[in-house]
Amino acid sequence: MPTARDIMSPGTECIGAEDNVIEAARRITSLGVGALPICGTDNKLKGMLTDRDIVVKVLGAGKDPEKTTAGELAQGEAVTIGADDGAEEIFATMAHHKVRRLPVIDGHDLVGMVALADVARALPDPQAGDLLEALSTD
Repeated sequence: MPTARDIMSPGTECIGAEDNVIEAARRITSLGVGALPICGTDNKLKGMLTDRDIVVKVLGAGKDPEKTTAGELAQGEAVTIGADDGAEEIFATMAHHKVRRLPVIDGHDLVGMVALADVARALPDPQAGDLLEALSTD
């Protein structure tokens, strides 16, 4: 069974917790991704910022994206997966937390990102369908 390290996208970039949402949106656009990890000045993972967070929690809520920081949108501890965890563990973590992307950690270092599509390609067909169903239900 492949590990997170085998199926992740390496070289994941963070958005700084103090960077504003405009900068985050520009970075998401330029990288062609749907989410960025939020890292603090201590270079530790503080959470995740999605394109949906920007729309719903900032624009939809009438907040100023130039004055709202990425760190303000981080909620609790980020859900992560270890680089050597297998696809079944990734599946279980995504399903349990109902997330579509997981930062991949090796020790204390962010080494990549694993997305729903990565896991779906790595799992046998029945499990991929189960994951998609688990993420799509309330």
